[in-house]
Amino acid sequence: METDPASLDPDVRQKRFFALLSVSLGLVSLCTSILPVCGVITSALGLIFGILSRKSENEKMATAGILLSTLGLLIAITYAVFVYLAGT
Repeated sequence: METDPASLDPDVRQKRFFALLSVSLGLVSLCTSILPVCGVITSALGLIFGILSRKSENEKMATAGILLSTLGLLIAITYAVFVYLAGT
């Protein structure tokens, strides 16, 4: 049986939310990495929220968000470099 989220400490609720947000933004960054500006922004936000939620009981979810966001950031940067080099 899961605990009621309303009965949790606000700090614990915030870190759980940040971990979930990090995973969500990591997935979005993978989808938007073909548009480098959008991919970099969502990846950076996913990394920030993942790092902020790292010291919680949802450490695995935060780590997954960090990994997904890092992968999205690398894809966005690589794609931007290829587009830049193809244009010159």
